[in-house]
Amino acid sequence: MIIHSTQGGEIKMAPSRYSRLINFLQEDLAISTASLAVALRHREQDPGSLTMILWQYGFITLEQLDQIYDWLETA
Repeated sequence: MIIHSTQGGEIKMAPSRYSRLINFLQEDLAISTASLAVALRHREQDPGSLTMILWQYGFITLEQLDQIYDWLETA
């Protein structure tokens, strides 16, 4: 299941790239749908980076955060 935010993608991120990020988080890093849903709900109240919210809530490790930023540089 792929979750889409009603607020669009990350700041300055095209919607298609945002969808690919969500897919990467779920498929490659095995981030649960529930964790993503919590982060997306929080993001609606505070439009910070989805990846930082995931890290702040403890849904991803620092290593996974690095993997996400590496993916963002090459995607």
